Amino acid sequence: MFRRITIATVLVFGTMMIASIVSVPQAAAERYYNYATRTWVDYDPAKRMRYRKPPPRRYNRRSVSISTHQPVGTIIIDTDKKFLFYVTGRNRATRYGVGVGREGFGWNGSVKIKRKQKWPSWTPPPEMRARERKKGIILPASMKGGVNNPLGARAMYLYKGSNDTMFRIHGTNQPWTIGLNMSSGCIRMMNKDVEHLYSKAKVGTKVVVIGPGRNSSRIYRQGSNPLTALFGG
Repeated sequence: MFRRITIATVLVFGTMMIASIVSVPQAAAERYYNYATRTWVDYDPAKRMRYRKPPPRRYNRRSVSISTHQPVGTIIIDTDKKFLFYVTGRNRATRYGVGVGREGFGWNGSVKIKRKQKWPSWTPPPEMRARERKKGIILPASMKGGVNNPLGARAMYLYKGSNDTMFRIHGTNQPWTIGLNMSSGCIRMMNKDVEHLYSKAKVGTKVVVIGPGRNSSRIYRQGSNPLTALFGG
Protein backbone atom coordinates (compact mmCIF):
# COMPACT_ATOMS: atom_id res chain seq x y z
CA MET A 1 0.00 0.00 0.00
CA PHE A 2 2.81 2.38 0.96
CA ARG A 3 4.56 1.55 -2.27
CA ARG A 4 1.45 2.41 -4.29
CA ILE A 5 1.12 5.76 -2.48
CA THR A 6 4.80 6.49 -3.08
CA ILE A 7 4.55 5.68 -6.78
CA ALA A 8 1.39 7.76 -7.09
CA THR A 9 3.06 10.67 -5.30
CA VAL A 10 6.10 10.48 -7.56
CA LEU A 11 3.87 10.43 -10.64
CA VAL A 12 1.90 13.45 -9.45
CA PHE A 13 4.95 15.52 -8.57
CA GLY A 14 6.75 14.34 -11.71
CA THR A 15 3.84 15.47 -13.84
CA MET A 16 3.76 18.83 -12.07
CA MET A 17 7.49 19.28 -12.67
CA ILE A 18 7.18 18.39 -16.35
CA ALA A 19 4.23 20.76 -16.68
CA SER A 20 6.23 23.57 -15.11
CA ILE A 21 9.20 22.85 -17.38
CA VAL A 22 7.00 22.88 -20.47
CA SER A 23 5.26 26.07 -19.38
CA VAL A 24 8.51 28.03 -19.27
CA PRO A 25 9.19 28.13 -23.02
CA GLN A 26 5.48 28.48 -23.69
CA ALA A 27 5.33 31.46 -21.34
CA ALA A 28 8.42 32.91 -22.99
CA ALA A 29 6.75 32.55 -26.38
CA GLU A 30 3.83 34.63 -25.05
CA ARG A 31 5.99 37.73 -24.75
CA TYR A 32 6.89 40.30 -27.40
CA TYR A 33 9.39 43.10 -27.78
CA ASN A 34 7.64 46.48 -27.79
CA TYR A 35 9.72 48.72 -30.04
CA ALA A 36 7.94 51.87 -28.85
CA THR A 37 9.08 51.38 -25.23
CA ARG A 38 11.97 49.00 -26.06
CA THR A 39 10.91 46.62 -23.34
CA TRP A 40 9.82 43.00 -23.14
CA VAL A 41 6.06 42.91 -22.57
CA ASP A 42 3.79 40.04 -21.61
CA TYR A 43 0.68 39.56 -23.69
CA ASP A 44 -2.43 40.98 -22.08
CA PRO A 45 -4.78 37.95 -22.26
CA ALA A 46 -7.71 40.30 -22.93
CA LYS A 47 -5.90 41.67 -25.98
CA ARG A 48 -4.20 38.46 -27.14
CA MET A 49 -6.32 38.10 -30.29
CA ARG A 50 -5.45 41.63 -31.31
CA TYR A 51 -1.74 40.89 -30.97
CA ARG A 52 -2.13 37.77 -33.08
CA LYS A 53 -4.18 39.51 -35.74
CA PRO A 54 -2.53 38.98 -39.13
CA PRO A 55 -1.63 41.95 -41.33
CA PRO A 56 -3.99 43.06 -44.13
CA ARG A 57 -4.31 40.58 -47.00
CA ARG A 58 -2.54 42.88 -49.45
CA TYR A 59 0.68 42.10 -47.58
CA ASN A 60 0.39 38.36 -48.12
CA ARG A 61 3.07 36.79 -50.26
CA ARG A 62 2.05 36.45 -53.92
CA SER A 63 3.38 36.28 -57.47
CA VAL A 64 2.82 39.55 -59.35
CA SER A 65 3.42 41.14 -62.73
CA ILE A 66 6.25 43.65 -62.67
CA SER A 67 8.17 45.73 -65.19
CA THR A 68 11.79 46.44 -64.29
CA HIS A 69 15.24 46.60 -65.80
CA GLN A 70 16.66 44.85 -62.74
CA PRO A 71 17.90 41.31 -63.47
CA VAL A 72 16.35 38.09 -62.18
CA GLY A 73 17.33 37.48 -58.56
CA THR A 74 17.32 41.16 -57.58
CA ILE A 75 15.46 42.32 -54.47
CA ILE A 76 13.56 45.62 -54.71
CA ILE A 77 12.26 47.24 -51.51
CA ASP A 78 9.66 49.99 -51.73
CA THR A 79 9.69 51.56 -48.26
CA ASP A 80 6.68 53.80 -48.97
CA LYS A 81 4.41 51.02 -50.21
CA LYS A 82 5.79 48.50 -47.67
CA PHE A 83 6.49 45.89 -50.34
CA LEU A 84 9.57 43.80 -51.10
CA PHE A 85 9.86 42.25 -54.57
CA TYR A 86 12.09 39.33 -55.50
CA VAL A 87 12.45 39.32 -59.30
CA THR A 88 11.80 35.76 -60.49
CA GLY A 89 11.63 36.17 -64.27
CA ARG A 90 10.80 38.49 -67.11
CA ASN A 91 7.91 40.66 -65.90
CA ARG A 92 7.41 38.47 -62.80
CA ALA A 93 8.27 38.81 -59.13
CA THR A 94 7.33 37.44 -55.75
CA ARG A 95 5.92 40.24 -53.63
CA TYR A 96 6.11 40.27 -49.82
CA GLY A 97 4.74 42.69 -47.26
CA VAL A 98 7.28 44.36 -44.98
CA GLY A 99 7.45 46.68 -42.00
CA VAL A 100 9.97 49.52 -42.08
CA GLY A 101 11.89 50.45 -38.95
CA ARG A 102 13.41 53.80 -38.10
CA GLU A 103 16.82 52.76 -39.47
CA GLY A 104 15.17 52.16 -42.85
CA PHE A 105 13.36 55.49 -43.16
CA GLY A 106 16.20 57.45 -44.75
CA TRP A 107 17.76 54.55 -46.57
CA ASN A 108 18.03 54.65 -50.38
CA GLY A 109 20.28 53.03 -52.95
CA SER A 110 21.82 49.74 -54.00
CA VAL A 111 23.57 47.26 -51.69
CA LYS A 112 24.24 43.52 -51.59
CA ILE A 113 23.58 40.63 -49.25
CA LYS A 114 26.98 39.60 -47.93
CA ARG A 115 25.96 37.43 -44.97
CA LYS A 116 22.95 35.33 -43.99
CA GLN A 117 21.98 33.84 -40.66
CA LYS A 118 19.29 31.45 -39.43
CA TRP A 119 17.76 32.41 -36.07
CA PRO A 120 20.22 35.30 -35.68
CA SER A 121 21.37 36.73 -32.39
CA TRP A 122 20.56 40.36 -31.62
CA THR A 123 23.18 42.85 -30.45
CA PRO A 124 21.70 46.23 -29.51
CA PRO A 125 23.92 49.12 -30.68
CA PRO A 126 25.93 50.77 -27.86
CA GLU A 127 24.06 54.06 -28.35
CA MET A 128 20.73 52.27 -27.88
CA ARG A 129 21.93 50.55 -24.72
CA ALA A 130 23.24 53.87 -23.34
CA ARG A 131 20.00 55.66 -24.22
CA GLU A 132 17.85 53.02 -22.57
CA ARG A 133 20.10 52.82 -19.51
CA LYS A 134 19.28 56.48 -18.82
CA LYS A 135 15.63 55.46 -18.70
CA GLY A 136 16.39 52.66 -16.27
CA ILE A 137 16.03 49.96 -18.94
CA ILE A 138 18.90 47.52 -19.14
CA LEU A 139 19.19 45.89 -22.55
CA PRO A 140 21.27 42.74 -22.95
CA ALA A 141 24.68 43.04 -24.61
CA SER A 142 23.53 40.25 -26.89
CA MET A 143 20.51 37.98 -27.19
CA LYS A 144 20.61 34.51 -28.67
CA GLY A 145 18.37 33.66 -31.59
CA GLY A 146 14.95 32.18 -30.90
CA VAL A 147 11.22 32.82 -31.01
CA ASN A 148 11.53 35.85 -28.70
CA ASN A 149 14.37 37.48 -30.62
CA PRO A 150 13.41 40.77 -32.38
CA LEU A 151 15.24 39.65 -35.54
CA GLY A 152 12.98 36.65 -36.01
CA ALA A 153 13.77 33.46 -37.91
CA ARG A 154 16.25 34.77 -40.49
CA ALA A 155 18.46 37.77 -41.21
CA MET A 156 20.22 38.94 -44.35
CA TYR A 157 23.00 41.48 -43.75
CA LEU A 158 23.45 44.25 -46.31
CA TYR A 159 26.82 45.64 -47.35
CA LYS A 160 28.00 48.48 -49.54
CA GLY A 161 31.16 47.04 -51.01
CA SER A 162 33.06 45.65 -48.01
CA ASN A 163 31.34 47.95 -45.51
CA ASP A 164 28.50 46.72 -43.32
CA THR A 165 25.66 49.21 -43.73
CA MET A 166 24.10 47.97 -40.46
CA PHE A 167 20.86 47.50 -42.42
CA ARG A 168 19.21 44.09 -42.40
CA ILE A 169 16.29 42.27 -43.90
CA HIS A 170 15.00 40.18 -41.03
CA GLY A 171 12.02 38.37 -39.57
CA THR A 172 9.85 39.47 -36.69
CA ASN A 173 7.90 37.98 -33.80
CA GLN A 174 5.38 40.80 -34.29
CA PRO A 175 3.57 39.92 -37.54
CA TRP A 176 0.91 42.58 -36.91
CA THR A 177 3.59 45.24 -37.58
CA ILE A 178 3.86 44.33 -41.27
CA GLY A 179 2.76 47.29 -43.37
CA LEU A 180 3.70 49.80 -40.66
CA ASN A 181 6.49 52.23 -39.88
CA MET A 182 8.13 51.21 -36.63
CA SER A 183 10.29 53.02 -34.11
CA SER A 184 13.17 50.58 -34.46
CA GLY A 185 14.59 47.93 -36.76
CA CYS A 186 15.26 47.84 -40.49
CA ILE A 187 13.20 45.86 -43.02
CA ARG A 188 11.10 43.25 -41.23
CA MET A 189 9.09 40.41 -42.72
CA MET A 190 6.78 37.75 -41.37
CA ASN A 191 8.89 34.78 -40.30
CA LYS A 192 7.33 32.47 -42.90
CA ASP A 193 8.13 35.05 -45.59
CA VAL A 194 11.68 35.77 -44.54
CA GLU A 195 12.34 32.02 -44.49
CA HIS A 196 10.95 31.80 -48.03
CA LEU A 197 13.08 34.71 -49.27
CA TYR A 198 16.12 33.39 -47.42
CA SER A 199 15.87 30.13 -49.38
CA LYS A 200 15.86 32.06 -52.69
CA ALA A 201 18.27 34.96 -52.17
CA LYS A 202 21.94 34.01 -52.23
CA VAL A 203 24.97 35.78 -50.81
CA GLY A 204 25.82 38.43 -53.38
CA THR A 205 22.17 39.21 -54.19
CA LYS A 206 21.63 42.82 -55.29
CA VAL A 207 19.17 44.80 -53.14
CA VAL A 208 17.69 48.04 -54.45
CA VAL A 209 16.03 50.18 -51.79
CA ILE A 210 13.59 52.91 -52.77
CA GLY A 211 13.62 55.39 -49.91
CA PRO A 212 10.64 57.37 -48.59
CA GLY A 213 9.26 59.89 -51.08
CA ARG A 214 11.37 58.54 -53.96
CA ASN A 215 9.96 57.89 -57.41
CA SER A 216 9.54 54.12 -57.54
CA SER A 217 8.61 54.14 -61.26
CA ARG A 218 12.29 54.65 -62.07
CA ILE A 219 12.98 51.23 -60.62
CA TYR A 220 9.83 49.22 -61.29
CA ARG A 221 6.21 49.35 -62.30
CA GLN A 222 3.73 46.80 -61.08
CA GLY A 223 1.28 45.41 -63.62
CA SER A 224 -2.36 46.30 -63.12
CA ASN A 225 -4.91 43.59 -62.43
CA PRO A 226 -8.67 44.28 -62.22
CA LEU A 227 -8.97 41.65 -59.49
CA THR A 228 -6.73 43.59 -57.11
CA ALA A 229 -9.59 45.91 -56.24
CA LEU A 230 -11.57 42.90 -55.11
CA PHE A 231 -8.83 41.01 -53.29
CA GLY A 232 -6.73 43.84 -51.89
CA GLY A 233 -3.73 43.32 -54.17
